[in-house]
Amino acid sequence: MEDLISVLIPIYNVEDYLDRCLTSVLNQTYRNLEIVLVDDGSPDNCGALCDGYAAKDSRVKVVHKENGGISDARNAALDAATGKYVTFIDPDDYVKETYVEYLYELLKEFGTRMSIALHEAVYETGKVLKWDTGERILMDSEKCMERILYHDALDISVWGKLYERSLFKNVRYPKGKLFEDAGVTYKLIIQCDKVACGFESQYYYMIRKGCSIVTSRFHKSKLDMIEMTDQMAQGLREKYPALEDAILRRQVYARFTTLRQLVESDIRYRDKEKELIGYIKKNASSVLRNEKAPKRDKFAIRAAYLGAGFFKYSWKLYCLVTRRKYR
Repeated sequence: MEDLISVLIPIYNVEDYLDRCLTSVLNQTYRNLEIVLVDDGSPDNCGALCDGYAAKDSRVKVVHKENGGISDARNAALDAATGKYVTFIDPDDYVKETYVEYLYELLKEFGTRMSIALHEAVYETGKVLKWDTGERILMDSEKCMERILYHDALDISVWGKLYERSLFKNVRYPKGKLFEDAGVTYKLIIQCDKVACGFESQYYYMIRKGCSIVTSRFHKSKLDMIEMTDQMAQGLREKYPALEDAILRRQVYARFTTLRQLVESDIRYRDKEKELIGYIKKNASSVLRNEKAPKRDKFAIRAAYLGAGFFKYSWKLYCLVTRRKYR
């Protein structure tokens, strides 16, 4: 008999997108599912929608709780899960009907405790970015982390992965923190000798301007990106000292990504801007010499050298010239 897989979905204020997400999960080709919906005190109609799905499909389990944030909701989902394996899906995203089957087959094919599939970035304009090659590869955990640190097709995100549930025995998401993926995913990977990676997109990551953590306007909790990244860096340096260049690259990336949002804020945090630019300058030479560091990093570092104002407008110009989304 196929293993029971728990699909964990934290839900808050996504009434307009929830049906699309849940329909994509209920239509999975892999049928032995436990679908755990955590209504995190959502102020809209999400709670009632969840109960409606539970009434129609016995695989759906609903947890209603007071609002505690996305990490708290993920932890509640883990506590309610009974499957041998778990996977997370964000409620404003959706997945291909083969999502679970693809991840499960990867994991079984290579005999691993964790598998990863690619995602497609889908913008409101209809623009889609994807990185598919069709490869199916067994990687050691160090190589997997290196590719994640360089944003080399693989991503640190909690979703798009299938985990043996036992990996979470001593791991939970940090309550009250944004960018919790960076603070947790590496802890799961380093428990695995090998990770099965499939370079075929199975997850649709929706980018809605002003709604995602990355694209919404700056507030002080956005600084969690730096805290979570530095926590990851410390853990990885202890486990994989040979990844120093990749780890430092990721720490610099966290700073200029946060700086990009800071300079767009209606309220200027000049001391914080100065601090971030100082860190970038201090570590610039290492990243600039790193052949694996993305060109975008090197552009951002050079722009930061000339101050926050220049960084702001040069980054907009860069995105325009390269036709990247300004994010």
